[in-house]
Amino acid sequence: MAGIRIEGIRKSFGATTALEAVDLDVADREFVALLGPSGCGKTTLLRIIAGLETQTAGRVLIGDKDISGLPPRARGLAMVFQNYAVFPHLKVRDNIAFGLTMNGADKAKIAQQVESTASLLQLGKLLDRYPAQLSGGQRQRVAVARALAVEPAVLLMDEPLSNLDALLRLDMRAELKEVLRAAGTTTIYVTHDQTEAMALADRIAVLHSGKVEQIGTPSDIYHHPATRFVGGFVGSPPMNFLPKDGALIGIRPEDIDLVSAAEGMEFRVNVVEPLGAQTLLTGTAEGQMLRVALAGEHAIAAGTTLHIRPRPERIRWMDAATGQALPARTPA
Repeated sequence: MAGIRIEGIRKSFGATTALEAVDLDVADREFVALLGPSGCGKTTLLRIIAGLETQTAGRVLIGDKDISGLPPRARGLAMVFQNYAVFPHLKVRDNIAFGLTMNGADKAKIAQQVESTASLLQLGKLLDRYPAQLSGGQRQRVAVARALAVEPAVLLMDEPLSNLDALLRLDMRAELKEVLRAAGTTTIYVTHDQTEAMALADRIAVLHSGKVEQIGTPSDIYHHPATRFVGGFVGSPPMNFLPKDGALIGIRPEDIDLVSAAEGMEFRVNVVEPLGAQTLLTGTAEGQMLRVALAGEHAIAAGTTLHIRPRPERIRWMDAATGQALPARTPA
């Protein structure tokens, strides 16, 4: 296994720039998520790493080896796709063994890898079944097992849980994190789901319009967004932004407290969403739409006027024109 380094990757499709000078270092055994909305370039970047797409400029290195000019099979990578991509005519055992067989591994090696990988992913009792006899979650585990069986230098995953229903996706997320930690495989994982990225990744690279907006731990990304885009994209509900002193202040909905009239600004509640663990209020303050997330259940009616105050230590300042984070300041 090894780390992977992406240097100055650019990709253009005619006059359209899909990726613009992307740099990214992924350490050995690290799990990095590429997070962003549809069309931001994250899948294009993954396909360039895999050798399924050719970059316009830049290079990809595993360890100190430049793999940019190598065909996909020679890169030492494995990829798990969104649509499972298991072979319907092969039993689970043969699906897991497929990459090893194609690489010319001997029968003893294949048998050993199939058994150990199947055990890791709890597929031991399903080895003689066909994909049609499996659930969606089981088929996705087969796809992951097939990728891990070849002991790739880097595992690439493209929205692997997006075809699963919400409850199964939650179960698979926890299972996948445990499996990849046990396997110790360097992983690059593409997703548009910020909750998935936060739950799984050691670090997150947030992409927007072909550029990396920020790279950091889930905590850094959430609590210290480098740009307005990151603050607005990561978090559910997203960060609020209010004009203040010629800039913008960003504040998370859960970092706003109810206070007395003398201590805070007016907040008129338009919508109340009781969500069990929290109550989400949407309304207006100082002429701006604002969301406030209160812990627990609250008997608040739409049309109520409350008073609120952001927690000063949680405020993030942004440049109103560029959206870039600014040093903290004391409001005038």
